[in-house]
Amino acid sequence: MDNSGERYLTLGGEIRQRYEYTNNPVFGQDPQDPHGVWFQRYSILADFHWRDYFRLFTQLNSALQSGREGGPSPVDENKLAWQNLFVDLKIPSDNKTSTTLRTGRQEIVLGSGRLVDVREGPNVRRTFDGVRGFHIRDKLRWDLVAVRPRTDEPGAFDDETSDRFALWGAYGTSGTPFGYPGNLDFFYLGFEDRDAIYAQGAGREIRHSLGLRAWGDQGNWRWNWETLYQFGRFSRSDIHAWTLATETGYRWRDRAWKPEILFSINIASGDTDAEDRELGTFNPLFPRGNYFSEAAVFGPRNFYNFHTFINLVPSTDWSLTADLNFFWRLQTEDGLYSPSGQIIRFPEGSNRHFAATTLSLTAEYTFSRGLVFTAIHTFGVPESFLKETGPSSDLNFTELTLQYRF
Repeated sequence: MDNSGERYLTLGGEIRQRYEYTNNPVFGQDPQDPHGVWFQRYSILADFHWRDYFRLFTQLNSALQSGREGGPSPVDENKLAWQNLFVDLKIPSDNKTSTTLRTGRQEIVLGSGRLVDVREGPNVRRTFDGVRGFHIRDKLRWDLVAVRPRTDEPGAFDDETSDRFALWGAYGTSGTPFGYPGNLDFFYLGFEDRDAIYAQGAGREIRHSLGLRAWGDQGNWRWNWETLYQFGRFSRSDIHAWTLATETGYRWRDRAWKPEILFSINIASGDTDAEDRELGTFNPLFPRGNYFSEAAVFGPRNFYNFHTFINLVPSTDWSLTADLNFFWRLQTEDGLYSPSGQIIRFPEGSNRHFAATTLSLTAEYTFSRGLVFTAIHTFGVPESFLKETGPSSDLNFTELTLQYRF
């Protein structure tokens, strides 16, 4: 850094060690890892700024695994890759207004990450290649994106820009809209998948999403409600899909351990007839890998669920969470999907809705600045739909993570 502060360089990184053991993966459907899986993730970054106009951000990542029966999945291992490599050109106007153009490889999170997220849970985080611009003025922010995801290849520096998927659109956020507390997000996102697969079949998908999100906190309350409608084309079919996701919480800040209870009710459309010329299955685009739990069994397509949490904070260094999730499929003519969009179970063989019940217990302890240990255990019980359509053993998932960021 120079004496005037016009040029400065920041260095940092991450070391994450994680052990996972799943008894009866996907309720006994996937191969059993005999001794669990050990994941390692390492990264180092350099962030260079020149005045208020120019920024160069670089980040190298290495993600390794051992113990996976049948070898690593695409989100398990990527031996060496550029996670971020982008340039910012900024046009500042005043203290409350600025415009920035970002080009290159970059991680992107929009809103709460329900549609576009870095996928922190899996070993390999998601990143995109392309262009992003954001304009900030007082309490209003606009993001414009035109990107494609990186392909996650297991070797060193062998990733490429995907020619299968594409994402484009605009995402806006307004603070205290119309004088009300909280924030309001409004967005349009376009999506392409040249080889999409649903219970209805396979083909090219062009999908458009229009949505709203209300979120914020006031006093002891906090909320995060989001809804959107999707339309477009899949193969020779029209797309008409939708979702509603809600989370409402209340915290007793003046009580010991600051207890908080949250209720989450969510629903996403499914397809009503695999033989017609219309696709009703909702597509979450590029969501979190651990959308419902760290066990990451189900993804948010053709479902409705009731999910409740209890959070406790015994000290500033320690937090505890218990959450209970009841998961149903919405349409009996559509199947169950994984977080990545793969079909876990086809609809044939059962007209039942109830799919599974899970209970997760999480403990997180901060040893020092940047050094955090997390322990999670999830119990999963298959319900009527899973029992009638294939393997349906009880699931037990354990995760132990030590993460250091500097």
